[in-house]
Amino acid sequence: MQNGSAPILKQKGPYTYRMRYKPKENITEYFDNTLSYFQPNIIRFEPDLSIGSENDTVTTVNLAVVAAPALFKAGLIQALMDIWMKSSKSNFLQTRSVKELLWGYEDPFLKKIPMSKVTKVVGVFYPYNETSDGPYQIYSGKGDLTKKGSILTYNNSRTVKYWESYCSMVNGTDAASFHPFVNKNEELRFFSSDICRSIFAKFESEQIVKDIPLYRFIIPPAAFASPVTNPDNICFCTDISISRNCTLGGMLDISSCKAGRPVYISLPHFLHASKEFFQFVKGLKPDNEEHKTFLDVEPITGFTLHFAKRLQINLLVKPNPKITALRKIKHHFIFPILWLNETAIIGDEKADVFRSKVTNKIKLLNFLQLALMIIGSVIFLGFLVAFFLCKGKSPK
Repeated sequence: MQNGSAPILKQKGPYTYRMRYKPKENITEYFDNTLSYFQPNIIRFEPDLSIGSENDTVTTVNLAVVAAPALFKAGLIQALMDIWMKSSKSNFLQTRSVKELLWGYEDPFLKKIPMSKVTKVVGVFYPYNETSDGPYQIYSGKGDLTKKGSILTYNNSRTVKYWESYCSMVNGTDAASFHPFVNKNEELRFFSSDICRSIFAKFESEQIVKDIPLYRFIIPPAAFASPVTNPDNICFCTDISISRNCTLGGMLDISSCKAGRPVYISLPHFLHASKEFFQFVKGLKPDNEEHKTFLDVEPITGFTLHFAKRLQINLLVKPNPKITALRKIKHHFIFPILWLNETAIIGDEKADVFRSKVTNKIKLLNFLQLALMIIGSVIFLGFLVAFFLCKGKSPK
């Protein structure tokens, strides 16, 4: 890589973690038909569902070395960083355990920086485990079912500070549920704190999950497309150089959401991304079925009963003449760190309850509706036949 050659990536995994969907915390109801809550984040490793242990090692870019120049841009500071990197023997590449890479480790380079405000621990999801997300304030649906679950504020604000214009708006729900009577022709909008923005999904197909009819909505290519393809995305284009004047798509710069760290979000294996991103990394194999994000929604209630959230976390790597570890890099490129496949499906017991209280009653109503239509048609035909018979027997 430091000689200009493209890195060859090899996928390793899966490493499976179970998210404990604990009840929402600090739920507060208000008189304006809204309520607020925090969503706790609890993660536990599942070795039986993983290819190996958390102690398995992976070789990837050095998170601290790659991110530091974006955080400290002054020339003098970067010269000092080069000294600290050398003294800590920190290079462009590093080998870490899966657990360290995901949840954090004390970085030897960061420990050399004599600034108390600089966090010495770095990890892709650090800090996450045993934290909480929010507060969310949502509409309860009382008085207006069309607003049920819609987010009024996130972190006590109607907008996020990471984007300009309408891109900063917090729209839709948290994706756990939507308004009742979902239509195939509508866009389902929801806010995802993982990618620091609101996004939308479009209907793809009908599904049957545990004998429950559902509508599958997917994140379409337009959601991450360049402004050339989707003009509505112009305010998500934050770096003219990396995006080549906002002409490249499939990549979302969330550095402003990550305290300046050069983090980019894409779909796994750069699915739907511009071909230019593939020039500098090899080994990616995008597959629409394996890498798309979808929500399976029960249309009558609006509940999401099955979903798969698939995202890839990448770092922007840029050459830097002041830092030895980055000096020989020939050009900037997006380096994939990992991709996640967060899935959930309604449990068997809850599915039984849902079928008995919702699905079966809907089937019964549909049957009764059909029966009434048939009976009505028979009665109408009976009257019609009787009319013509009576007409035929009338005296001439």
